[in-house]
Amino acid sequence: MATESQPNHHKKLTIPLKTRIALTVISTFTNNAQRPDGSINRRFLRLFDFRAPPNPKPVNSVSSSDFVVDPSRDLWFRLYTPHISGDRIPVVIFFHGGGFAFLSPTTYPYDNVCRRFARKLPAYVVSVNYRLAPEHRYPAQYDDGFDVVRFLEENRGAVLPANADLSRCFFAGDSAGGNIAHNVAIRVCRASCFAAVKLVGLVSIQPFFGGEERTEAERSLVGMPLVSPDRADWCWRAMLPEGANRDHEAAKPSVVDISDLDYPDTMVVVAGFDPLKDWQRSYYEWLKLSGKRVTLIEYPNMFHAFYIFPELPEAGQLVYRIKDFVEERVASLSA
Repeated sequence: MATESQPNHHKKLTIPLKTRIALTVISTFTNNAQRPDGSINRRFLRLFDFRAPPNPKPVNSVSSSDFVVDPSRDLWFRLYTPHISGDRIPVVIFFHGGGFAFLSPTTYPYDNVCRRFARKLPAYVVSVNYRLAPEHRYPAQYDDGFDVVRFLEENRGAVLPANADLSRCFFAGDSAGGNIAHNVAIRVCRASCFAAVKLVGLVSIQPFFGGEERTEAERSLVGMPLVSPDRADWCWRAMLPEGANRDHEAAKPSVVDISDLDYPDTMVVVAGFDPLKDWQRSYYEWLKLSGKRVTLIEYPNMFHAFYIFPELPEAGQLVYRIKDFVEERVASLSA
């Protein structure tokens, strides 16, 4: 593994102009919203937060609708329904990225990603609106994720169509959402309150993990889009409990023993120009050492969050890799 984790010294990241502009806009707004005291100027962000509304009319054979779980903490989810024939359609519970502190299911790139998943996999996709840091620290995000899964368990007849099969349930998430998917999966594995929900797979797209020491990738991949050690540190300070450091179990999975859990088969996606890639690889290695089935998918020429940019060929390729993973897991259940 040592050779794989070396940075691409001989390669240069090339990004199409359209994508580069979008990355610059995202970084500028989030940077300007971060205050020196560690808080976020939400009012400033709302000025530029163009939201995708739910659409009950099918567009490209997918409709969407919002369901409230707990209005007191603004906990809700958006359900994407693929209008296809067939029974026993899988359910994908999706957690968006944004460093635990930014974005939501209504953010246009995430609305588009979830629509694509619903259509291409195909699957019912539940996109969770969890509470954001620093206003809400650990474990608020994990609590919200778990409570949405429990809500689906208890209200499936009122929320999900008859052909949505919760015994073929997958978690998926990117960046901070990949972290949340992992931690909620642990809680679901430990809980005894689920009969309908069976977690059979986890899609971890460039998950946001970390630790106190700096990795080779963090030291060498300077100036990459969206992620830098300073920005990652800021996000951890905003999310972790007061006084905790990055060796906390929320940031560093390997400090928890999951060897006795029925943890789902996992697909970990890593990109060559992502400063977080060494942490993602160590997550993959730790799952293997814990006796879990896990696959590593690598995109050596891509950057953090590449897959939310549909103009990149690799974004489309990843959707098909996820489709293959879901189909293989479902086939193994009926074998």
